[in-house]
Amino acid sequence: MPLFEFVKSSYSTVNGECVEVATNLPHTVAVRDSKDAAGPVLRFAPAAWASFRQAVAEGGFCSD
Repeated sequence: MPLFEFVKSSYSTVNGECVEVATNLPHTVAVRDSKDAAGPVLRFAPAAWASFRQAVAEGGFCSD
């Protein structure tokens, strides 16, 4: 299994609602819940991750 170097989001809250992302391996972006480091890891192609981040930044996942 690859050794991801996860970094906690700067938007994480102090009460543990955290997402960690690893971009240290080529062609892969890995995401996990920091409260469950041994739990599942989601893996994305960098282009898919970039599209997701853009959609979030543009409010694409907000329900008004």
